[in-house]
Amino acid sequence: MRFISWNVNGIRSCLSKGFMEFASASEAQIIAIQEVKASEGALDISIPGYPYQYFSFADKKGYSGTAVFSRIEPMNVIYGLPSDEYNHEGRVITLEFDDFYFITVYVPNSQSELKRIAFRLGFDEALRNYISKLREAKGVIATGDFNVAKEPIDLKNPKQNEGHAGYSIEERESFRKLLESGMTDSFRYFYPDLTGAYSWWSYMFHAREKNAGWRIDYFLVSEELKPRMQDAGILSSVYGSDHAPVFLDIC
Repeated sequence: MRFISWNVNGIRSCLSKGFMEFASASEAQIIAIQEVKASEGALDISIPGYPYQYFSFADKKGYSGTAVFSRIEPMNVIYGLPSDEYNHEGRVITLEFDDFYFITVYVPNSQSELKRIAFRLGFDEALRNYISKLREAKGVIATGDFNVAKEPIDLKNPKQNEGHAGYSIEERESFRKLLESGMTDSFRYFYPDLTGAYSWWSYMFHAREKNAGWRIDYFLVSEELKPRMQDAGILSSVYGSDHAPVFLDIC
């Protein structure tokens, strides 16, 4: 079965750039999206074949937000994290199925000069603790925009971006803690040495044309589910956002 995740950078904009056609043709069991940038009641999406749809909106209009479209009905749906401090920007939705939890997450950007890094690192810790708690019951698949490039191989210009948002020592160390807690970066599991594989490109300086990007969108899979992984990748030929969709195939 295939899962897809995509930071759409505004669902209404992405809808005008082929989102529905892509989703309808994807044949994925679950499609997770981030950065919906819509308010509750202001959005009406119906994707044929995906009867189960869940949205989490930010308190602030036109900001952040996540959604999940599923062909299969979950046993339970959980919005947000246990700490309410991180539940006002619509960043997390969890679907519980018989044998795993599926989480879509949009990790906060630390912003220019890392002015929001304290909030971001607190979010990271809350997410890490939440996933660890869920894993006491069953395996976890966590996907989305984690807003961090893990290693130099994961961005075009690591030296120039050292210390900047998305590639600071603090953010990379925080992300490593999540991986070390028992989560596998599925893409690097299959393609440990592949260079030039990015999922986000700035709209400036023709970055996508030059493939001057960052890999910040992930499918993380807990150790319990690792044997079920079959493939993972980036659908870099799909446009409609400054991010490309990423996918995970499991049996």
